[in-house]
Amino acid sequence: MQHYYDALFSYITQIIEIPEHDRAQCRQTFKPLRVAKDTLLDEAGKIPTYHNFIVSGYMRKYYVNDKGEEVTVDLNNGPRFFTSYYSFVKQTIAEEYIQCITDCEILRITKADADSSAKTSYTQKDFTIKLFQQIQEEDRERMNDLATLTAEQRYVKLVKECPNIIQNVPLKYIASYLGIKPESLSRIRREMIS
Repeated sequence: MQHYYDALFSYITQIIEIPEHDRAQCRQTFKPLRVAKDTLLDEAGKIPTYHNFIVSGYMRKYYVNDKGEEVTVDLNNGPRFFTSYYSFVKQTIAEEYIQCITDCEILRITKADADSSAKTSYTQKDFTIKLFQQIQEEDRERMNDLATLTAEQRYVKLVKECPNIIQNVPLKYIASYLGIKPESLSRIRREMIS
């Protein structure tokens, strides 16, 4: 199970240095779990129980629009935190579902454990602020891309920045994430090949 924590610490140290005291605390509070493909970790209409860190595998965050269509709003590219973040922090009802696209290995922490460890952690507060800022920046960039880039440009950007997503995530989820229909994505891919 050590590789679970190695992945977590590697991710965290990209944002902030984490002392041994905090590493030990993470090993106590973050619980490892293997999750099968197609499992729903969080459901819309419920308060998220856990803050999830993806060690391996692929997940998507989506909501169901007023036409009953699933709209993918986030896909992970490698290890990272993947939660209805605002709902978890504020313990409010989530509007999104979180689904494992593949079998996944995750670490997860409860809200009670997160709050408890925050009182004694040297770096958790700073890390949480920086993570929140990073999530806001990613959301802002995604909204900007949807507003200013063509479907082709959004796809090319995803291919360049996140080739693992292209290789591991079904096209219907990629198309939804890019804000286009699957048939339009198929056409774009055909045109790029020819």
